[in-house]
Amino acid sequence: MPDSTGKTLVIVPTYNERENLPALAERLLKLSAPVDLLVVDDNSPDGTGRLADELAAKHPQIHVLHRPGKAGLGRAYIAGFKWALERDYEFIFEMDGDFSHNPDDILRFLAAITDADLAIGSRYSNGIRVINWPLRRLMLSLTAASYVRIITGMPFTDPTGGFKCFRRHALASLDLDAVKSNGYSFQIELTHKIWRQGMKVVEAPIIFTDRFQGTSKMSGAIVREAVWMVWSLLFQNGLRRSPRPQKM
Repeated sequence: MPDSTGKTLVIVPTYNERENLPALAERLLKLSAPVDLLVVDDNSPDGTGRLADELAAKHPQIHVLHRPGKAGLGRAYIAGFKWALERDYEFIFEMDGDFSHNPDDILRFLAAITDADLAIGSRYSNGIRVINWPLRRLMLSLTAASYVRIITGMPFTDPTGGFKCFRRHALASLDLDAVKSNGYSFQIELTHKIWRQGMKVVEAPIIFTDRFQGTSKMSGAIVREAVWMVWSLLFQNGLRRSPRPQKM
């Protein structure tokens, strides 16, 4: 097994992100804190996977995981998590590949998670920080966040966000093969599984900028999955809207 060049891994699932990947990789490699990048590519028709291989050949911090076809965000992250847990990474990030997440915020996450198990990037903590979203999309996101809080009891302002950092032990505590969701509800499910164990979850304020290149992956099916997933999580937690009591 190859040695990792750092303790921090940023997992970026890609599907047709050729336009964004070189600049994103450059930004990540220039951070003052050393990070590795794992590109999980779902056989992008635009050649993103081939480009990722070229970048990895030039930079030992960049790794590529190829999957045979587009199978959803959740499955891509699960594959990346398993890859990370097989190696010596302590901090494991989820991050979009379209620059909607600012790579510089990784330093903020690393500061926030020093005494926590999971840090979630929040667009809505102490105000709304979203750029380039139409009002309809913003209202959908805010409504979804309220819906999740009401049903599950999780006290977070942005439970559907996809920019987050896990401590290794938090990810290792999960049965990744039992994770059911695949769209944006994947973010809700993982946070809930960690929170309901009584682990510490913190929010790190971020600025979210909607993609300027490429197309959004949002769909009606993704929204419907999220609507039903929160009820499933409530029942998994025994209708409890708080973490389970810890065994002494």
